[in-house]
Amino acid sequence: MAIARYMVVVERGDTSWGAHVPDLPGCVAIGETRDDVLQLIREAIELHIDGLKQDGLPVPSPSSDVEFIEIGAA
Repeated sequence: MAIARYMVVVERGDTSWGAHVPDLPGCVAIGETRDDVLQLIREAIELHIDGLKQDGLPVPSPSSDVEFIEIGAA
């Protein structure tokens, strides 16, 4: 089994955490804690990819990247 490494964007909201995968449109998760949302998005990625395969659709390769830019306080 090949290993793929997808970038996940994790965001903290007022009452929960959210996550989405830019390379897999529609692949999202919401959890009460950061740990919860990371577990849920891992499961969501697996289900999303399985669904694409079952539907005979191509599975997008990971292509997103992240870079942090430091700036002075706004």
